[in-house]
Parts: sequence; C-alpha cells; structure tokens
Amino acid sequence: MASSFISVCLVFIISLYTADGFLHYLVDNCDFSSTELKDIEFTRSVYLNKDVFAQFSSSVGKFVGFTELGIKNAEYWNNDTSYLAQMKAQKETYCQPNIGIDYQSALSKSVKPYVVLSSMTPPAGKHPSMLVCSVYDFYPKLITVKWFRDGQEVTSDVTSTDELADADWFYQIHSHLEYTPKSGEKISCVVEHASLKEPLVTDWDPSMPESERNKVAIGASGLILGLILSLAGFIYYKRKARGRILVPSH
Repeated sequence: MASSFISVCLVFIISLYTADGFLHYLVDNCDFSSTELKDIEFTRSVYLNKDVFAQFSSSVGKFVGFTELGIKNAEYWNNDTSYLAQMKAQKETYCQPNIGIDYQSALSKSVKPYVVLSSMTPPAGKHPSMLVCSVYDFYPKLITVKWFRDGQEVTSDVTSTDELADADWFYQIHSHLEYTPKSGEKISCVVEHASLKEPLVTDWDPSMPESERNKVAIGASGLILGLILSLAGFIYYKRKARGRILVPSH
C-alpha cells in the first residue's frame, strides 16, 4: 500500500511596509509532514523587495543574515532574548494549531482514483506496442503505479510522468509500458493509493486492438446514421405521396 506521507507548507505574509518605492515584508512558513512537533519546521523570512536578507529557522534556533543589512539585523534580533524566545515558540503556538485545522478539514481526506487503460504505437524503441495506464482525479498526491505481466511485476521498459496537479486539489499520472505482445498473456496496471483499501487492478483486454475497436465504433455510428437518414427519406416520401392528386387518364 502506498505511504500516506504528506509534505505541506503553510505560507503567511504577516506584515508589509512600503517607503519611497521599497517593499519590506515578512513571510512565515510552516513545513510539515504530520501534526507532531518533530515533523514541523517554522521559518520567518525577512524580505526587502524580492530578496531575503535575513531568516529565522526553528531547526537552527536563531536568525541568519544573508546581506550586510541582514547580518546586522540578525545580530540585533538574536540578542533580543524575548523576541528570540517568541520565534522559537512559533512552531508550537502558531504552526501546530493551523496544521491541525488543515488536517481536519482537508489533508486527512482522500479521493479514489479511476483508471483508463489504452494502447498506442510507441514513437521509437525495441518493442512494437505500448500500453498507457492513465490514473485520474486522486487525492492526496502520493501514488504508486505498477505493471504486472502474467503475475510478475515488470520494471523494465516502464516510464511514468510525475503526479500532475489539476489545479482543483486533484492529480493525474500516466505510466507507459513498452512490450512485445504474446498470445494468451495477461497484463495489468496496479494502482496503490491512500484512498484504497486494496490495490486497484485494471487488466488489459488484447482481444481486439484499440484501432480495431475504433473502426467498429465508427462503422456502427455510420450504419446508425444511414438508417436514420433512410427512415427520414421514407417518411418524407410517404407524406408527399399522400398529398398528390391523381388525375384520371383519358
């Protein structure tokens, strides 16, 4: 089963000052993988325009300056025992409560993926066929996609994309398997995710190549369209025939 490890960052801009075209602001970050204090790191970054000139990190326990101005300010803040104690406490007093809210409202939730298995011709390579296992609409991000051939996991000739964000909290991923088809074989795409009680197995059905299925679908659609047009023509003809006046011949 896939691990439920989550790494998230809370970002808050807490103050903003402008003067004579210069921008000075502070950004607080809470990086965490769980609600435990040991898995949380608090940082406060001090910016001038777009550049960080000083930063406090809970793992370091003090401010560090990155410019001449930052070094002077870091020394001043580090000598302020009251302010430094406040910064050291932020991980517990500021990060942990907000992280708990996030876990309760969103991060502890999960959404099951759905899988689409398709075939395509590989652009190049030593194999004539390629299967694509596309996994959509899952949350959280971490997921594992594996290929099995006749019950054995396949690790060679496999490539995968990263987890791609859909900008709506959901993710998708695509795994490709290049292979040479064999009669009677069974190929499966297996997905492991925190939302699943057991791996999601999708078997490939090689009985009809995808190109042939597409041809059948197009042919069936054409046949149905032809029948509809023929029926419409027949109805039109019958209506015209009823409206005719027969003139007896002499």
